[in-house]
Amino acid sequence: MVLLKSPDGGWGWVIVLVSFFTQFFCYGSPLAVGVLYLEWLDTFGEGKGKTAWIGSLASGVGLLASPVCSACVSSFGARPMTIFSGFMVAGGLMMSSFAPNIYFLFFSYGIIVGLGCGLLYTATVTITCQYFDKRRGLALGLISTGSSVGLFIYAALQRELIELYGLDGCLLIVGALSLNILACGSLMRPLEFSESPLPEKSCLEKVPDQYLIYYEKENVEENTSILEKGYNEEKYVNNMSSHDCKQDSILNKNGLISIHAKETDTYKQKVVEQTYFCKQLAKKKWQLYLNYWEETLFLFKNKVFLSLFIAILLFDIGGFPPLLLMEDVARSSNISEEEYVMPLISIIGIMTAVGKLVLGVLADFKWINTLYLYVITLIMTGVALVAIPFAKSYIMLAILSGILGFLTGNWSIFPYVTTKTVGIEKLAHAYGILMFFAGLGNSLGPPIVGWFYDWAQTYDIAFCFSGLCVLLGGLLLLVAALPCWDNCNNQSAKPPPNTYSYTVASSI
Repeated sequence: MVLLKSPDGGWGWVIVLVSFFTQFFCYGSPLAVGVLYLEWLDTFGEGKGKTAWIGSLASGVGLLASPVCSACVSSFGARPMTIFSGFMVAGGLMMSSFAPNIYFLFFSYGIIVGLGCGLLYTATVTITCQYFDKRRGLALGLISTGSSVGLFIYAALQRELIELYGLDGCLLIVGALSLNILACGSLMRPLEFSESPLPEKSCLEKVPDQYLIYYEKENVEENTSILEKGYNEEKYVNNMSSHDCKQDSILNKNGLISIHAKETDTYKQKVVEQTYFCKQLAKKKWQLYLNYWEETLFLFKNKVFLSLFIAILLFDIGGFPPLLLMEDVARSSNISEEEYVMPLISIIGIMTAVGKLVLGVLADFKWINTLYLYVITLIMTGVALVAIPFAKSYIMLAILSGILGFLTGNWSIFPYVTTKTVGIEKLAHAYGILMFFAGLGNSLGPPIVGWFYDWAQTYDIAFCFSGLCVLLGGLLLLVAALPCWDNCNNQSAKPPPNTYSYTVASSI
């Protein structure tokens, strides 16, 4: 049984559609959490730094738990995990409406909803990649805009629901909307398996030679046991005609004792060989883990990768807080409700979708270096963040929100940058490490900015700090990439041997 070839169309477009709406429903509220953030500040009366943990956990937990999410989707499949995660997101949102204090929201909204979003993101990306090969980039680009469109719509929707039904009613309705994820998950039909797979080696042929000794010995011993048993039975029949009953019973007893002794020796031999086999298998697994960490250390010897690692961490510490705090920035600037043409978070959301598409198209041009393009977005983001304290009107904040939203779309070219830095063969390993620390930055950024406000009672110092963090990461990456780009990628050091022996491990 083998997985059929990716159809690059057909039911795959249904997968793209339901994946788009899955990300729309699951990420709409967590990304537009800035609207809820204002209500939580008024309801619980806690500091801005502590309250910001709710939104930062919802965005960061999914990335921090990405290895667990990948393992779950690989083990159980995209459809079951989508349905299960839909219950998680809806249940977490509905539980949040009954929150007696902010600590309950840390668990219900931050951890449960955040982990559900992480599982749903992994499931949608996985099944989309299974259905598309040649058009995979287009398909992934389409489903990734679901979260941005969700941010755009949910920002205005949650504001309207709060005015009509209050904070608790808003969370209940948004949680009920998230149950549509179950319908989307039911349409994620896995690719069928072919009944006539390509000829391949048998399981025994995939096992190393030293392990084949055990199977050969076992077969020989079983055949020998059968022959000896048949020989003893034949001998017993012949003796019946030439000896009396007493002699026959003695011979039969002796024969049984002999067979029993041989079976005992065979059993002991099998136990010894199986123990040896398990030890060798454990040694192989241990060597695999050692190779993984050796490969990780080798990645960090690459100057550009090390700089990229620092840049993505600083970018998420400084670049994510506007998504959560921009509405509170407008309120702190005494901007009246009448001036609001559109929520600032909605502007960020729609411009993020535009940025993903435009930057993705630019990355496809051969004459554009994607690393330098990514560095430019980082430096411009840092400048825009530093300019926020000087914006005292709605129009200026709206312009800065649009610029920040567009530049945040650099997530669409981040895989390109990672691939150019470490190579396609190490992309999965490197990307997993970078996403883990991106989640760490998402979790730490808003609380740090909130603590700055609690200390200084103004966002001026907070956003200057955020902008300097992003600028530092961008300049560091630029310095690492400028001298001898080819030498950075093609280091003289050879990669560690026997890395990623996943085929051998799975065969065993």
